[in-house]
Amino acid sequence: MNPAAPQVCVTVGEEIAAYGFPHHHPFGTFRHDAFWQEAQRRGLDRRVQVLSPVMATPEELHRFHTPEYVDRVRALSLTGTGLLDRGDTPAFVGVYEAASFVVGSALDLMRRMMRGECRRAFIPIAGLHHAQPSTAGGFCVFNDCGVVIHSVRQEFGLKRIAYVDIDAHHGDGVFYAFESDPELIFADIHEDGHFLYPGTGHAYEEGLGAAKGRKLNIPAPMGADDRFFHREWPRVEALLTKFAPEFILLQCGADSVAGDPLTHMGFSPEAHGHAAERLSVIAESLGHGRVLAVGGGGYDPVNIAQAWCAVVEGLLKVPGP
Repeated sequence: MNPAAPQVCVTVGEEIAAYGFPHHHPFGTFRHDAFWQEAQRRGLDRRVQVLSPVMATPEELHRFHTPEYVDRVRALSLTGTGLLDRGDTPAFVGVYEAASFVVGSALDLMRRMMRGECRRAFIPIAGLHHAQPSTAGGFCVFNDCGVVIHSVRQEFGLKRIAYVDIDAHHGDGVFYAFESDPELIFADIHEDGHFLYPGTGHAYEEGLGAAKGRKLNIPAPMGADDRFFHREWPRVEALLTKFAPEFILLQCGADSVAGDPLTHMGFSPEAHGHAAERLSVIAESLGHGRVLAVGGGGYDPVNIAQAWCAVVEGLLKVPGP
């Protein structure tokens, strides 16, 4: 890595901002600008390398999604009618392009990190962790996390990847796709599924077969605050330290912050900053420094701005080699 280059890359732009649903849907297009305006106010835009969005190809999408599903999204994107799942995720005109830019931009950041152009990275509109290979789910059309996991393995030969998720909703699209994969280290702190979509992520779900013990689900009670977070977070660090991942994905959904209109948790933005900083420390201790943070959920603009800026600040706090 060029010592003079910023160690953190951030992707922003109208192409990923367009990923949002119309008609007062909670996942609206306001989310991108809520973050970026606060980031500029804090001067973070001058401390990171700012990148433009990149569109994924159909072949890249097929690394996680079936060709039939990708074709269906493309078709409904032309008309803007119909549902992409059983009710939460409506099509809109241009949804295929917007979702493809989310995936492509996450892939671009992964590749830049692997090439040593930046140490760590953040993209606000990404972390669409509910999408499954053949369907959308929970406002998520294409699962950028799943595509990145497959791609970093195929393109760069890595094996052990860690996926850490602090979104209020369980990352079911990632978990079940890799439930039997012993090289995908999974840790997810989320609101208990008895109270919140998608109703999964129970503590006994620890992986299947050779992957058992390499998946950690931590359901949180309603109202769980930073005391809960800091009590449970060392378990996440212990899992990653034990299995030494070669690449770390952080899904840092802001809907686990107190006051989100769709959830019932009570984390502060500082918890998000702590997660980003500590994962950066672990990545540096493993010799590679690679942490890709993806925004995930969050439906209150103030919470989004505060939590995601705290993530970028956390990524910046830890020096590289």
